[in-house]
Amino acid sequence: MGMNMTAKILAKHAGLPSVEPGQLITCKLDMVLANDITAPPAIKEFEKVGRPVFDRTKIALVPDHFTPNKDIKTAGLTKSVRDFAKQHGIVNYFEVGHDAGIEHVILPEKGLVGPGMLTIGADSHTCTYGAVNGFATGVGTTDLAVGLATGEAWFKVPATIRVLLTGKKPKNINGKDVILTLIGMIGVDGALYQSLEFAGEGVAELSMTDRFTIANMAIEAGGKNGIFPFDAQTKAYVEGRVQAPYEPVAPDADAKYARTVEINLSELTPVVAFPHLPGNTKRVADIGRIEIQQVVIGSCTNGRLEDLAIAAAILKGHKVHPDVRCIVIPGSQQVYLEAMEAGYIRTFIESGAAVSTPTCGPCMGGHMGILTAGERCVSTTNRNFRGRMGHVDSEVYLAGPHVAAASAILGRIATPEEVE
Repeated sequence: MGMNMTAKILAKHAGLPSVEPGQLITCKLDMVLANDITAPPAIKEFEKVGRPVFDRTKIALVPDHFTPNKDIKTAGLTKSVRDFAKQHGIVNYFEVGHDAGIEHVILPEKGLVGPGMLTIGADSHTCTYGAVNGFATGVGTTDLAVGLATGEAWFKVPATIRVLLTGKKPKNINGKDVILTLIGMIGVDGALYQSLEFAGEGVAELSMTDRFTIANMAIEAGGKNGIFPFDAQTKAYVEGRVQAPYEPVAPDADAKYARTVEINLSELTPVVAFPHLPGNTKRVADIGRIEIQQVVIGSCTNGRLEDLAIAAAILKGHKVHPDVRCIVIPGSQQVYLEAMEAGYIRTFIESGAAVSTPTCGPCMGGHMGILTAGERCVSTTNRNFRGRMGHVDSEVYLAGPHVAAASAILGRIATPEEVE
């Protein structure tokens, strides 16, 4: 029986000729990831094993959630990660500043994940790396600790949903619109413990930035992972960037799928996900006037240079609405630098936006943009659960950079076409 992309990667790393959905396997890992929230408890479990890390070059530790540290407690968490990295000689430890940033932006940026590779991370959005044709998924504390010690993890092979993309992507559509549309179609549990494999002529319409955003939010549909095929865009991105040997994967012609979901990109219009679920998707054209108090542009979903370029083009020559706080968060120091050189940072500041150092910050209610009761925020982040960005009586509307920037100007949920 033919295998899809996820099955091929898992089979190879398990040392098996083939695998089937539901099969329990143990795989060797190419990368193990943790951050300032998830690493500390995993380190405690790891220390119980009483052995060194499996490979100091295949571990990435990224303080990014509560950093720069917002209080004494979070400073202590980060210190424990820093001390562990020094003790074990972890090569890929990324301190605040120092050409670092948000984990799911910098790992692909620095070529630490690539085609055919298998990555686990103690963060649910580790599935981002499927954008470069790899298998990547989030794990819990114990699995991470074992991964640090052995370089192995167990998996139940997921069934796979084929997402067939057709048509041409309109200029005002980005990866966030695509994934929010998909989650709206199948629901937040529509791909529960399944792989989302993207295919079809429409894949070529999506930039790498679009693909990172889409793969990142596979988990918001309950997915085990999301994965894209290796094509000319992937090749251009990874060449000269990924230094470790890699083998791209493609699905067999007779690969089996649980079902196929089709999205015609040509038919898409800008959407937002209403509170309090990413699947509560509505077309902006179909909603009434919804006034807002805050906009966040950035995060591991939409904090890349292309995202900032989109937002800057809309904000240029305009002012952020006087009743709105607009916070822009580049995904990495490299993105920040390139955005500065391109003039985007000046545009943001002149428009009245605040520009932050790279951090997860407000995405998970950490800091640098917390909402109080009754406030509404349009955000390019990936979750809008109740209380996600602050008070339980606040509201988060998920959108792409086009809608976020236009909303910041008009003080209500809007599209760029409404900005004069």
